Amino acid sequence: MSKYDKLVTNAAGRIVPTILNGKPAVPYMGIGKFKPTGRKAAPLIATCADYPDDGNKVVTDLKDALVRSGLKDGMTISTHHHFRNGDLVANQIFDIAKEMGVKDLMWFPSASFQCHEPLTKYLEDGTIHHIEGSMNGALGRFTSNGKMKGLGVLRSHGGRYQAVQDGEVHIDIAVIAAPASDPFGNSNGVNGPAACGLLGFALADSQYADKVIVVTDNLVPFPCIPWQINGNLVDYVVVMDQIGIPEKIISGTTEVTKSPDRLLLAEWTAQFCNEAGILHDGFSFQAGAGGTALSIGIYFADILRERGWKARFARGGSNKYLVKMLEEGLTEYILDGQTFDLEGVRSMRENPHHVNTSPFTSYNYHGKGNFASLVDVTILGATEVDVNFNANVVTHSDGYLLHGIGGWQNCLFAKCTILPIPLFRDRIPVILDKVTTLCGPGELIDVIVTERGIAINPLRTDLIEKMKNSALPIRTIQELKAEAEKICGVPEKPKFSDEIVAVVKWVDGTVIDSVRRVIV
Repeated sequence: MSKYDKLVTNAAGRIVPTILNGKPAVPYMGIGKFKPTGRKAAPLIATCADYPDDGNKVVTDLKDALVRSGLKDGMTISTHHHFRNGDLVANQIFDIAKEMGVKDLMWFPSASFQCHEPLTKYLEDGTIHHIEGSMNGALGRFTSNGKMKGLGVLRSHGGRYQAVQDGEVHIDIAVIAAPASDPFGNSNGVNGPAACGLLGFALADSQYADKVIVVTDNLVPFPCIPWQINGNLVDYVVVMDQIGIPEKIISGTTEVTKSPDRLLLAEWTAQFCNEAGILHDGFSFQAGAGGTALSIGIYFADILRERGWKARFARGGSNKYLVKMLEEGLTEYILDGQTFDLEGVRSMRENPHHVNTSPFTSYNYHGKGNFASLVDVTILGATEVDVNFNANVVTHSDGYLLHGIGGWQNCLFAKCTILPIPLFRDRIPVILDKVTTLCGPGELIDVIVTERGIAINPLRTDLIEKMKNSALPIRTIQELKAEAEKICGVPEKPKFSDEIVAVVKWVDGTVIDSVRRVIV
């Protein structure tokens, strides 16, 4: 089976394959142009006759569960990333597969982290054939160097749910690490020594996989309440000493930035939202967990407090600053997709207004609407943008894969999308003529905020009109690019071979761009 075949030029002008790891794929057609047909995929029909009458699905260990699940060559194994860099389960799956002599597995994680670097040896020896999920750090470098046997496929969080729901990816065995579970398999992420908040990124896995294994270090009597994963979907429960390191679930800096430049980005972003009328009583917003995004949230809170307003809801990733807003009454709800620190975990456990959500409700583009388009403003980052407001989040200026997409693509459908980014990093301009890898089309990105000025997408004539008398430094994106190059010079482009090592999917499952092997 070849990695890819049948190259075409898609609607974004990018050359992409239409055969990915032996399966057909649709090239990107434009925003909202691809309309799926047919019915959703379906899991296997099960019968209670095959499961214990007493509801006890606990088996000896993870190897026992994998053997009972029929682990064999070529299967797709899925995991979730709610433990982030503290995950202690995923690597064990492939240790067992190697011990059993199983080959050519496809790993389908909702994200990977530095703790998964040991899996490179299984990519090298063929235990893992390829990854369809984020390829971060060492895994990204391995992929960018053309060493992976199959083609990497990068999807957003919503795109991952969509791929499973639509039958693009069939999960043979899902392994769900759960901080609390009962013997029947009802599970949650808010209780137990490894509490991580929620388990939404494992929802599709539990609903559609042929076999579902829950792994826990906190077995509680039936019923495990609340249950975020329903035991009726679970085949086996495994108890081990420790499934995750809770301190390592932390994502982003979780502290406000102290950098003068980043603080300026935060101040200007909040001021822009205020002057443009984006902030109002009952507005909604989403921001990440990086230092700049946290600072913007604090500015938002100050404005709400000063005017006696409150946000209707904030979309999480949650963190201690967002929790403080909820507890102070500055937002009515947190609709949370993942918890970025332990205060977020505590709040979700204790506060009924801190609601766990999933990629199905928040981000799945092949649903009857989702939360993303209901958000008034979303604050995101990017590794690169170009003069047409296209943005990149998966590769860096050297061309290497170092990040996943996460929920980034899905968030672009907010009513206003703002990217506060530095004008250059390590003396390399961030604004280019053309992004190295296209992850988000420019027509969905409204504002670029840099420390040298703010560029409004020409398509947003409403924002341009509202800001025409602003004291903020409103400039064109071409002016910002020219200033960066005047300071840093024109950057040398990375060198690529013709070989495609990965593709980027758009939120509707179409292929928006290809990632090529880096020439060292």
